[in-house]
Amino acid sequence: MTSPLAWADGQPGTAPSGSRRLVDLIFRARELGIIGVLAVFVAVAASVQPRFVDSQNIKFVFSNTVIFALLALGETLVVLARNYDLSVGSVLGLSAYLSAHLFSQVHGIPIAAVFLVGLAIGLGCGTVNGLIVAVARVPSLVVTLATLYIFRALDVLIIGGGMVVAASLPGGFLAIPTSSAGAVPYLAMVVAGVVALGAYYLRSFRSGRELYAIGSNPEAARLAGIPTGKRVFTAFVASGAIAGLAGVLWAAVYGTIDSTAGYGYELTVVAAVVVGGVNIFGGSGTVIGAALGALLLATINQALYVLGISSFWDKAIDGLLIVVAISLDHWITVRLTAALRKRSLQHAT
Repeated sequence: MTSPLAWADGQPGTAPSGSRRLVDLIFRARELGIIGVLAVFVAVAASVQPRFVDSQNIKFVFSNTVIFALLALGETLVVLARNYDLSVGSVLGLSAYLSAHLFSQVHGIPIAAVFLVGLAIGLGCGTVNGLIVAVARVPSLVVTLATLYIFRALDVLIIGGGMVVAASLPGGFLAIPTSSAGAVPYLAMVVAGVVALGAYYLRSFRSGRELYAIGSNPEAARLAGIPTGKRVFTAFVASGAIAGLAGVLWAAVYGTIDSTAGYGYELTVVAAVVVGGVNIFGGSGTVIGAALGALLLATINQALYVLGISSFWDKAIDGLLIVVAISLDHWITVRLTAALRKRSLQHAT
């Protein structure tokens, strides 16, 4: 499927001002729609269970959102280039245990050093994915489905029946997700800034815009001289690195880490990305939309818990939202592409 951006002026990922404004308007409407749905959902949940909007619960929603928003940021970079990274949950779990375990193994290790270890673990996993996809040209769906199980198997092999408990972690580390200004954690503010930087990068830097071009039409991007292999490799490395950092934050949020950390997160992350308006076939979408999708899913999951509804419905809702979002994307893409094609023909005549 070709992204609407490719119809803007015949070149992948570029557009004249009128067509670009139309595409941007569609993206903004999608993001505002998510905010509207979120507001309605919070109002309904709060009317049923008032404690849903107490400060402690809001903090927990933001803490969960931080992790999913980071993972969605990395996933968006990959999906924009028409690829998929299904290994993010396993990378998170591996990083969460190996990094947090250092506190009990290396006395006095700085917290910053633990984050660097998590980053290195993620970089290593992302590099493996990127090399196989970009260099060996194996489909990313196959590669990351395989590494999902391989990284999880490594996690289980290393941990065995053990776990890291909160008592072995320093107070300063556990305070990272809880320190806040009112009901909003400082960490959520930092991650919001990171997402904003990601959005600026994709919109303003050539290498970021080239991810859209690759996703819109990979063959045209190659013919235009875009180093597609390099860009795809970098996207996977970035996704892995972000998942590694998210693993360290997961350890700080939950305190107790075993081999199930991050299990099944890949479905939630993909759901956040597509619900946020990123086209599953690549070429269009924003990281801000993906972050809003993560906030919506984290809010829904926490509401189900507060309302006493079985956690089984978490994944069922995630799956339903994926189907709805992909169907909506297809409907929007078909009509937007037709509108841009018609406008292009009118300009040509």
